Amino acid sequence: MKWRAAPSELVQIFDAAIGALPEAEKRKMFGYPAAFSNGYMLAGLHQESFVLRLSPADYTAFLKIEGAIPFEPMPGRSMGNFVAVPPAMLQSPEELQSWLKKAFANAKAMPPKAPKVKTLRRK
Repeated sequence: MKWRAAPSELVQIFDAAIGALPEAEKRKMFGYPAAFSNGYMLAGLHQESFVLRLSPADYTAFLKIEGAIPFEPMPGRSMGNFVAVPPAMLQSPEELQSWLKKAFANAKAMPPKAPKVKTLRRK
């Protein structure tokens, strides 16, 4: 399955939103822009979706927003506590930033992930 690149407008929205969280670490995940804290992804892009990882309580509350859906990178394969931001919210920087801060707080509250140890492969 070949995934589509995120639209440049969505990348700009992501960059602006993450720019307001200087503690978040920006890097790529599966070729898409993403933001991390404590080693956990808190937000990212996937094709035409802006994705947030929320606490269970925030996840439930977020899904009550019109147009909000669980994030499914492939149909029928939802990722626990990840949501796709509704298009209308992408046009409201204040509302998006509010939920992004909740995603950041959720990742920051998790125990830090141990860094992966790179192993040498034998030929």
